Amino acid sequence: MGKPAVYIDGKEGTTGLQIYDRLAGREDVELLLIDEDRRKDLQERKKLINQADLVFLCLPDDAAKEAVGLVENPNTRVIDASTAHRTAPGWVYGFPELGEDQREAIRTAKRVANPGCYATGFISLVAPLVRRGVLPAGAPLTVHAVSGYTGGGKKAVAQYEAPEGEAELTSPRHYAVTLSHKHIPEMMRVCGLERKPIFMPMICGFPQGMVVTVPLYLDMLRGEQSLESLRSLYSDFYAGSRFVTVRPPEAPACGFIGSNNLAGTNDLQIFVCGNQEQAMLCARLDNLGKGASGAAVQNMNLMLGFDEGTGLPFS
Repeated sequence: MGKPAVYIDGKEGTTGLQIYDRLAGREDVELLLIDEDRRKDLQERKKLINQADLVFLCLPDDAAKEAVGLVENPNTRVIDASTAHRTAPGWVYGFPELGEDQREAIRTAKRVANPGCYATGFISLVAPLVRRGVLPAGAPLTVHAVSGYTGGGKKAVAQYEAPEGEAELTSPRHYAVTLSHKHIPEMMRVCGLERKPIFMPMICGFPQGMVVTVPLYLDMLRGEQSLESLRSLYSDFYAGSRFVTVRPPEAPACGFIGSNNLAGTNDLQIFVCGNQEQAMLCARLDNLGKGASGAAVQNMNLMLGFDEGTGLPFS
């Protein structure tokens, strides 16, 4: 069998470019490239989609749905980086660290929905607690998050990186102020939540990196819980994981959790901080790494039978 053929539909976007950068130097896949002047040609895209063993969709939601409709080759497998299919029937959610059954489902899937960046951080913190019976599915949760501006796509990147700049862009900015961010449905479904969390994201003036934070009162949890027991739960849940790690009790020694420390990696770090009554659960990752393009390549590696970490940098 020859090299698997891979096509990135939407290579010009932020996520698509980062996937391309991770694959361009690899000799174990054949990248199918569309001529620049034909990248919006529906028939040319359809031809490449059906020539590919695996297709990345790095498109807006409606365009991603349209692209899936172009697939006629029964052997073409798809990883969708948009929001379009993250809660859709027949699609496997692309977060292998949720368990070996999840990893195996991704390996054999024809259709994989790549997780959202904020959702990745939230799910990494909340899903283990719900699945282990520690956090009630109906618990009232609040989520705070800060992210680099690349998560906003090409328009946000151009705005933040314009030579003249704008004064208001020097400070973190709240958005999704109606509390209806597009990542909430996948957060709820994957975690098995019955109550919508209050999600408050902020975009910041650095390119890549994010921290997602879930504060809890310990008496919200079932059983007798402490920071130590929560840390132990996460360590057990993610045992053997290459990319998700639990930080030790003394971290962060400086007293601060920086948001962009993992930029350029596919890592996700979990911090359990707080006191005897309250816990501050934090997930730190690169919004374009484990939060987007890195996760997509990790899923591709699993689907094509490569080592899971091939082509993915560590911190």
